[in-house]
Amino acid sequence: MVGRPDEVKGQGLVAFVNRCAHRGSIVRRELCGNAENHICCYHQWTYDAAGNLTGVPFMRGVKGKGGLPRDFDKSQHGLRKLHVGQVGEAIFASFDENAEPLEDYLDTPVVEHLTRLFHKPIKILGYQRQIIYGNWKLYTDNLRDPNHGGLLHMFQIAFGIARLSQWGGAKMDKKHRHNISFTAQGTDAADGAKAYSDTARGENAPTLEAPAMLTYRPEFPDRLSLSIASVFPNAVFQQIGNSLATRHIRPRSVGEFEIHSTYFGFADDDAEMTAHRLRQANLSGPAGFVSMEDGEAVELIHRAIVREADTHSVVEYGGRGPIVDQDNLVTEVPIRGFWSHYCELMGLAVPGASTHVG
Repeated sequence: MVGRPDEVKGQGLVAFVNRCAHRGSIVRRELCGNAENHICCYHQWTYDAAGNLTGVPFMRGVKGKGGLPRDFDKSQHGLRKLHVGQVGEAIFASFDENAEPLEDYLDTPVVEHLTRLFHKPIKILGYQRQIIYGNWKLYTDNLRDPNHGGLLHMFQIAFGIARLSQWGGAKMDKKHRHNISFTAQGTDAADGAKAYSDTARGENAPTLEAPAMLTYRPEFPDRLSLSIASVFPNAVFQQIGNSLATRHIRPRSVGEFEIHSTYFGFADDDAEMTAHRLRQANLSGPAGFVSMEDGEAVELIHRAIVREADTHSVVEYGGRGPIVDQDNLVTEVPIRGFWSHYCELMGLAVPGASTHVG
């Protein structure tokens, strides 16, 4: 949960765990909203907008009997506070009170990308939730794999949203834990159509009755029409045409995770632009024309490998060498970047793994 500065007098932006300090119950059961205080339904412990404990019923018992010890200090029993940072409209929180400064953690490529994406006030257009039955890290692999986008997603290939024959690539931070995959419509190589002749996709010439969905209306000072920024470990910031959204990956178990998507536009969008963003929102999500295949691919992989504890996948598109930024889309190097950092955090030594290159 998050407290806005105007809700918490004298304090900046705060965030805290949605778990009562008394017996651990969930306090707020709504998915979103605003409130001046938060009351646990179990024993009515009450917290203010900053998560401080302000009220405990029958704290001194009844007629001098029962209640809490005389030295009970409400100031020591608030909701657990998190370390908070913000870039533009994007708010990040960490359980580590000694976490490095947010801009150092994100590093230059991601900070620049978020500054680009949130260059003016936004307005929320809607939410979407999706459950996928697989391990959450398989989805982070998918996000860092621009190679699959021009092979798995037929809609992207057919209508030129993203093809492997287009200009594009991937940028990473200095530790290669974050990744931004990007491309631009209309940048196909001269022999782009022939590039698919040896795949199951082949050449296609379908048409849409409502082609407005495919239109990209330039609104940034660069030519990117698609960019997917994956921030380690579980945040995503997407631009698919004019559809802008965040995705929050929430693991539920080893074999299940949930994606919370928040779609947004800008506060000064006119009605036509808002309608256009909502049309293009149909490209992503559980039934999206582009991304519905991602969930199925993750589930297929999970079911196939869950018992294969001693085997490995082949992750060699882009080469086996140093982990560096990519200037093409036929690559899986960013996946290796994620896993190199993950293994480092977990203290795992991987024989033959490449070292970081700054």
